[in-house]
Amino acid sequence: MRLLLIMLRKELKGYFLNPFGWVVFAFVTAMQGAALSTAMKGFRDSPRQDSLVWAVFHTPLFWFWFLFIFPLITMRTFAEEERSGTLEGLLTAPVRTWQVVLSKYGASLLFYILLWIPTYIQFRMYEWVTDVPPAYAPGAMIGAYSVIFLMGAAFTAIGCLASALTSSQIIAGLLTIGLLVLQYFLGYVTVIWGESFRAAPLFHYISSQEHLHYFTRGMLDTRPVVYYLSVTIFILFITYQVVDYRRWRR
Repeated sequence: MRLLLIMLRKELKGYFLNPFGWVVFAFVTAMQGAALSTAMKGFRDSPRQDSLVWAVFHTPLFWFWFLFIFPLITMRTFAEEERSGTLEGLLTAPVRTWQVVLSKYGASLLFYILLWIPTYIQFRMYEWVTDVPPAYAPGAMIGAYSVIFLMGAAFTAIGCLASALTSSQIIAGLLTIGLLVLQYFLGYVTVIWGESFRAAPLFHYISSQEHLHYFTRGMLDTRPVVYYLSVTIFILFITYQVVDYRRWRR
């Protein structure tokens, strides 16, 4: 465990000692700030029944920039080390494969979580600046950040797997965004083809749009929790197998 924590700390430092990590940090803060401003303008122009949290996470550009976070975070995890030749030294060191995978995944996920701290402060600034009660219920806030975490855990695992499959950061990034966009559009299958086929409940079950829709209303559901955690564990298992294969192939 001590070795895993050392490796995790090293990987996490890589995000903050690299200017690219701060660029991603600034990008997420700016985009979420723009979404908050857009939502508040909508509240000013016309009364709404939805909470501010729901409105912020349903702005037109949310999914566009949200999905692009993950290739930016994960494309360097394995691909860069494979390209530079440092992965070979790491895999021949006295560390276990699962420690390598978990340290890189854990650092990516922790960095992803830290990206959302400024967005929480932005929501709270609404209270501090206006000195009026927040335009959202605590349940909506808890639900929104819960589903953001769950999606992040699964999508970060997908990004790590894509990075483990290639030595090119660009290919890893394109593969990640391709898989995430595919997963996103699977949520629209029932919208396009209706509910008349047997597999319709499956597409509802995996629809990230529906999960975000319900969670941002404060309606918590255990099914998305099971789905995202299962996907995370399964993808990490495949990543372990890919990295372990590389280790013993050497």
